[in-house]
Amino acid sequence: MRRGALLMVASALFFAGMGAGVKLASGTLPNPMVVFFRNAVGLVALLPLVPRLGRGGLATRHLGEHLVRSLAGLAAMYCFFYAIAHLRLADAVLLNYSLPLFMPMIARFWLGEAVPPGLWRGLALGFVGVGLILKPGLGLFNPVALVGLAAAVLAALAQVGVRRLTETEPATRIVFYFGVISTLVSAIPLARVWRTPAPALWGTLLAIGLCATVAQLFLTRAYAQAPAAQVGPFIYASVPFAALLDGALFGLWPDALSIAGGVLVCAAGILTLRQMAPTSPGP
Repeated sequence: MRRGALLMVASALFFAGMGAGVKLASGTLPNPMVVFFRNAVGLVALLPLVPRLGRGGLATRHLGEHLVRSLAGLAAMYCFFYAIAHLRLADAVLLNYSLPLFMPMIARFWLGEAVPPGLWRGLALGFVGVGLILKPGLGLFNPVALVGLAAAVLAALAQVGVRRLTETEPATRIVFYFGVISTLVSAIPLARVWRTPAPALWGTLLAIGLCATVAQLFLTRAYAQAPAAQVGPFIYASVPFAALLDGALFGLWPDALSIAGGVLVCAAGILTLRQMAPTSPGP
C-alpha cells in the first residue's frame, strides 16, 4: 500500500509538471501543436515495448472500441490543454479531475452498471464544488472553464471505454492503440497551424511528452501494487502540486472559492473512486 501510494503521488507530480509545460508552451504555440507533440513523444517512448508484444500481441478484434476510446481521450486532451492555457493551472487540473463524478452515469448508460445508492450524495457534493470553481453568476465566470469541464466529461468517457476494453484486451495493447491513433489524428491539423518552435521550446515540448509518459507508467505501477480504491485517491495530489507550480512559475494562486470547490471535488472524487473501484482510471 505504501509503495502504491508513493508511486501514485509521483505520478501526480509528473502530471502537474506536464500541465506546467503545457502552459509554458501554449504561450507561443497553438493548442493542436502542443497536443501533437505530447502524443508523438509519448508514442516514441512506447515503441521499445512493441517487439515484446509481437504481431499477435497487437492483433485485436475490437478496433472500433479502441477508436472510440482513443478519440474520446484525444478530445479530452484538446479541451484540457486549452483550459490550461487560459485558466489557472490549478483550476484546469481541478476541473479535469472532476471526471470521477461523470463516470458512474456514463458506466450506467454504456455498460449497464448500477450506480451504488450511497454515491448520489457524494456526486451532488462534487457538483457543488464544480459550481464554486466555475463561479457562474458572480461576475467571475470564465467561459473557458466550460471547456475544462468538457475535458472531464470526455476523459470519463475514455476511462469507461478503458474499463470495457480491459475485459478482453491487455493494458499494453490499449495504451499502444491510443498512442498510435491519437498521434495520427492530432497530426492532421498541423499543416494549417504549424509554427516552428523557438529553440528553447523544443525542450519544453519534449518534457511534456516525457512527463506524461512517466506519469502514466507510475500510475500503472501504482495500481499493480494495491487496489485502485486505496491508491486511486492519491492522484489528487496533482492539485496542490499544480497550485504550487502555478504560483511559482506564473504568479497565479487559486482564490477562496476555487479552494473551497477544490476540497469538495477532491472529497467527492475520492468517494467515487472508492465505491467504483472497477472503473477507476486505468492505463
